[in-house]
Amino acid sequence: MAENNSAQSVGGNSSVRQINERVIIVQVLIVIFLYINFLLIITFSKKEFFRTHMRYIFFANTLISDCFFLVLSNILLILTYFRVPMQVWLCLPLCIVSSLCTFVTPVTLTAMTLERYVAICLPLRHGELCTQRNALHCILIMFSLSSIPASVTLSIFFAIVNHSYYTQVRICSVELFIIQRWQSHVRSAVSQFYFLMMSVTIAVSYVKIMKVAKIASGENKKSTWKGLRTVVLHGFQLLLCLIPLWCPFIEAAVYQIDLMLYINVRYFNYIAFILAPRCLSPLVYGLRDTTFFLELKYYAVFGLYKNNTSVFVD
Repeated sequence: MAENNSAQSVGGNSSVRQINERVIIVQVLIVIFLYINFLLIITFSKKEFFRTHMRYIFFANTLISDCFFLVLSNILLILTYFRVPMQVWLCLPLCIVSSLCTFVTPVTLTAMTLERYVAICLPLRHGELCTQRNALHCILIMFSLSSIPASVTLSIFFAIVNHSYYTQVRICSVELFIIQRWQSHVRSAVSQFYFLMMSVTIAVSYVKIMKVAKIASGENKKSTWKGLRTVVLHGFQLLLCLIPLWCPFIEAAVYQIDLMLYINVRYFNYIAFILAPRCLSPLVYGLRDTTFFLELKYYAVFGLYKNNTSVFVD
């Protein structure tokens, strides 16, 4: 009997240690991801060329949004892990900004695809349409569009609960604002609609650019095919943003099979499909761009690499 208790104690301690190790791994990954994103942001901010071109402005917008998302998701993770309670009204701003950042990145990726479409299919109007001022106006529109899903969820929430609910002490999470089961269906439907519209936009842009690529020649053909590959990359990035919407369905099915398997799957999904894409996909995009890569290389090695490039090609 004593041996059984001892074994159970060891198993329990092992489980606690494993959970602690996982939290530490998440913290290390977030620090690495934030460092990479900050490095990309610094590279953007140091050159006026980047600050005056629409596609780089949009790229910086995704970086800033992803940084906020990484920080907020980590805060929510720590609060949940240590079971730190707070009043519901204090949880509201955290979840609102987190939801906003969730949608800003894919909406911006769609806008970046449209910018490439204009550059390749409407080259004579690219200089007129894709200005720094228009880029800032587009960012305001993107934030407005990205706020609609959160606004829908919160409007339903405000209509259902009474004032006493806001002062209740709970563990902060987005699920706090889902009172009825049908609310989760509404939230899922809105998200699926958004990603459907964005997917259609990227697919149509791909087809249009491909038509131009087939009839282009010389340097124009090379530039067009490069733009086509960029659109494919944006489609892949959008897919990575879409996968987290499917994760809850997979996790719900696994939960019916085995609890430990459910914990492992949920942890893997959090690392692979929520955290990693917020850093790796923008990093890949930055490395693909020759102009940006040269500047990134310079700042990554603290100025030890001498970049003599003075002429930038859009």
